[in-house]
Amino acid sequence: MNASAYRAGHVAVIGRPNVGKSTLVNALVGAKISITSARPQTTRHRLLGIATFPEGQLVLVDTPGLHRDQGKSTATAMHRWMNRAARGALEGVDAAMLVVRAGHWDEADAFAYDVLRGAGLPVVLVVNQVDRVKDKAALLPYLAQVSEGREFAAVHPVSALKRKGLEALVKDVLALLPGQQPLYGEDEITDKSQRFLAGEMVREQLMRQLGEELPYATTVEIERFETDGALLRIGAVIWVERDGQKAIVIGKGGERLREIGARARQQMEKLFGSKVFLQTWVRVREGWSDDEAALRAFGYHD
Repeated sequence: MNASAYRAGHVAVIGRPNVGKSTLVNALVGAKISITSARPQTTRHRLLGIATFPEGQLVLVDTPGLHRDQGKSTATAMHRWMNRAARGALEGVDAAMLVVRAGHWDEADAFAYDVLRGAGLPVVLVVNQVDRVKDKAALLPYLAQVSEGREFAAVHPVSALKRKGLEALVKDVLALLPGQQPLYGEDEITDKSQRFLAGEMVREQLMRQLGEELPYATTVEIERFETDGALLRIGAVIWVERDGQKAIVIGKGGERLREIGARARQQMEKLFGSKVFLQTWVRVREGWSDDEAALRAFGYHD
C-alpha cells in the first residue's frame, strides 16, 4: 500500500442507547474493549477503540447513548455526565457513524442525526442487527424512508454481532478520513489502561446479572492492580447506594458475588492474556450517582 494512500482519523460512534454501538466497536477492533449488555446506557465512558487495517486506521470514539437533556430537575448527575461525554465525542473527529437498529427509526434517532449534521460531520448510517430482520424485503423501503430528506455519506446494513457487512463499511468510512500516517501503533487497541478495563469487566457482569434489579445503582473502583510475575492481582470494590442493594449483589451465601467475580476474571484473562487473581468487595455510598464529587472520585471525569 502506497504510504500516501493511507488514511487515518477519528470517527465518532453515535446513536441512541442500546443499538449496539459497543458491539460494533469491538467487532471492528477485533477485541473486546467496550462492555456490552442488553441494558440501555451500559457504556458510561468515552473510550477509543483503535482498528488498524492495511489501508488505514479508524480511531473509533465509543460513547454513552445520546439522548435529550432531561434538565437538572429530573436527570441525575450521572445522566448529565453521560450526555456530556456523548456530545464531547464530536470534538475533533473527522466523521461519524450513526448506529440505528434495523427496522426502527424514532425521534431519538432523528435527534442523534440532527446533532451530527449540526456539528458539520459527514455521517455514515450503520443499520445494525439486520440478522434479526426476518423479512429482508422490508429493509429496502425502510432504508428509503430513513434516507429521505437526510444526507448520508453512505448507508450500510450490518450485523456487528455476527461481523457481517463490516468490510464495505470500513472502506467507506476510511474514504472520509484524511490521508496521513497511523495515529497509534499497530498493536494498540484502546487508549484506556488495563486497570480501567478491569473495572469495566466487573461492571459488565453487574449489568448482565443484575440489570433488572439494579440497572444503574452500581459502579466499580479498582483499588489494587499489581503484577506478580505472570499473575495479575486485582482488587475491585463494587459501590452501591443502599444496604439492600449490597445484599442483592452479594446474594445468598455470597453466591452471586462469586459468580460475578468468576465471569469477570475469565474476561480479564482473555483480554490481558495472563492469569488473574481477582478479589471483590461490596461497599455502600449513599446517593453516589447524583453526587458530582463521588463521580469524580470514581473516575467520571469530563
